[in-house]
Amino acid sequence: MAETNISTLIDRIGEKLDGYKSAGLSSFVSSSFQSHSLPLLHIISRFQPEIPVYFLNTGFHFPETMAFRHVIADLMGLNIIDVASPVSKSGQRDDQGKFFFVNNPDHCCYLNKVLPMEPVIAQHDVWINGVRRDQTKFRATLLEEEPLADGKLRYHPMLDWTSKMIWEYRTEHNLPEHPLEAQGYLSIGCMPCTRSFQESTGARQGRWAGMSKEECGIQTEFVKAKA
Repeated sequence: MAETNISTLIDRIGEKLDGYKSAGLSSFVSSSFQSHSLPLLHIISRFQPEIPVYFLNTGFHFPETMAFRHVIADLMGLNIIDVASPVSKSGQRDDQGKFFFVNNPDHCCYLNKVLPMEPVIAQHDVWINGVRRDQTKFRATLLEEEPLADGKLRYHPMLDWTSKMIWEYRTEHNLPEHPLEAQGYLSIGCMPCTRSFQESTGARQGRWAGMSKEECGIQTEFVKAKA
């Protein structure tokens, strides 16, 4: 394991968290509770376990994900808060009675991820977000800190971590694996829009397979792409 490199990054995360706290800023972290999410959650549990962890409960998650978040909460002593769309499932269907994820996944993501995230951001000053540059083209454009509306801030502590570094950290700290990974799911979101790697061409391609869509909206809606 590249101890110096990763240790330096971890120390920096601790310093940033301490800085926000010392400045009187309220922080929160969002998580999808995938295997690659665990190093950030573990680091936060080591430095400031009181930071709330918000989980976007869309109502379409795999049962394995729902159970796994409880396992992680108990393991790391985290304060996990579920948030859900203000729009009921009956209001998430088109004129033919089909859920929006069938023909309009962007709108489905807006209803189930962007809308419920808005009041969470409004309650806090700093959004800790675990995206990495190596995941999508949009994420590769991000800075460590990005300004949000109304003077809020989004902090990306894992931005320069790689898949290899995530794996090394998980291995060193004996962190569990999302149960669906053993079945070939490398990027796990909602059930209707997630495929295993046998059905796709790569990790992120397992999300919204066959579409040009790469993001659910919570990454791009609040932080705009660079010109």
